Amino acid sequence: MGVRDRLADAQPGGPEPAVTPGLEVVADLDPAADLEAAAAGPRLTRRSTQTVTLNDVAVHAGVSPQTVSRSIRAPELVSEFTLERVRSSIAATGYVPNLAASNLASNRSMTVAVLVPDVSASVFADALHGLEEVLGPAGYQLFLGSTGYRPSHEEDLVRSFLGRRPDGFFIVGTTHTERTTHLLRESKVPVVETWEMTDAPIDSLVGFSNHDAIRAIVEYAHGRGYRHPTFAGSLQTGDFRAAKRRAAFEETVAELFPGEAIRVVDSGTARVDLETGKALLHQARSLHPETDVLMFASDVFAAGAILEAGRQGISVPGDLAITGFGDFELARYLAPTLTTVSAPNREIGTVAGELLLQRMTHRSDDVRRVDLGFAVVARESA
Repeated sequence: MGVRDRLADAQPGGPEPAVTPGLEVVADLDPAADLEAAAAGPRLTRRSTQTVTLNDVAVHAGVSPQTVSRSIRAPELVSEFTLERVRSSIAATGYVPNLAASNLASNRSMTVAVLVPDVSASVFADALHGLEEVLGPAGYQLFLGSTGYRPSHEEDLVRSFLGRRPDGFFIVGTTHTERTTHLLRESKVPVVETWEMTDAPIDSLVGFSNHDAIRAIVEYAHGRGYRHPTFAGSLQTGDFRAAKRRAAFEETVAELFPGEAIRVVDSGTARVDLETGKALLHQARSLHPETDVLMFASDVFAAGAILEAGRQGISVPGDLAITGFGDFELARYLAPTLTTVSAPNREIGTVAGELLLQRMTHRSDDVRRVDLGFAVVARESA
């Protein structure tokens, strides 16, 4: 602790702290406090602007502005007595710290940019919960952007977020425009791509192989004796993971079911919800009545199909077996329960958060590729 710290933290009425003879006592240089004071103006007060400043808190607490700033940014460097006084004064005055000034001084924004294809999709919500669970306690906030499965829009979002100087990026997907890849690599900001594996990641990578996961569930259906599989899901342009799942389905069917037709039902840009699952069921049975196992790209679609099958008197799996993808909580409570692929949705967020936190706080410089794997979960529907 510096001399100024000891002077500022001394209790009123207490003994004067000892100063080494010949040592000149000078004011501490606190960039965050100086920047905030400059931004606020030397005479900016609550009376004139209705805005509480750091100086107002300092006067209320009877300490220096530098001590207030230090109490906010590095409380471990301030005595318990002074810290309590400052916090009481912050509460009493309603002061909100000027994080922009503090971040400018430290060259850290304490933010992480998050790019997902669809904010309404529960699989991505699970990952965001895991990400926030790790980064929130460390003081980081998430900036969320939805790409809408459009690579060009993803590029626009990356450019916009970089202008706000995030400390890290969490991105769903590994396929980007050439410009997006260049922007992220040149930024030198830690990046974690997720939900897929690739041989050429931008930086760190956390996910699983969508290709291998679909192959595994088709192999499971083949082993159970089904012979006429149909794949159903949303295969819109820009959803590269869905394209890999479709390709894996077609390749595996051609290998395991020689001579069998390749059956694919596409919901297009329809929402990922139960109603779309219901529509996909009717479409599959209308276009491909010989189907004996309907393999959905999402548990949400599969759940809608199972509920609709029950209303229509279609026996599952007697008349038609159904599989899903994701292993959402709902899968365990359907009747029949849903056979599906278990993907590590929440774990993707927590592991990515840990990697970002290590890089952003300089505890590690390691660039890592983490394959979290998947599992086929056999239940009653197939």
